[in-house]
Amino acid sequence: MRPAARREVAGHLQAAYDISERRACQATGFGRSSQRYRKRSDPRVALRMRLKELAAARVRYGNRRLHILLRREGWAVNHKRTYRIYRDEGLSIRPKLPKRKRA
Repeated sequence: MRPAARREVAGHLQAAYDISERRACQATGFGRSSQRYRKRSDPRVALRMRLKELAAARVRYGNRRLHILLRREGWAVNHKRTYRIYRDEGLSIRPKLPKRKRA
């Protein structure tokens, strides 16, 4: 079970049975430090938007080639961050269709 789902279960137990966070976490076997964890999203919205634009314009480019284009444009971005954003946004290379199946 994913931590986000466990947080929801523990929160539901707290609300439904009017019990403390400690009791809810103990009942589910979920750590309280994980219960209180809040995900911090990457605030680089402009970078995300530019990566999506480049991926839409060049559908046959993967994250490595898009990373090179970003660097050429002047973005000081690490290849690991580029890959993480590429994956988080659900981007992927569109497969090349054979000539006989093109519409």
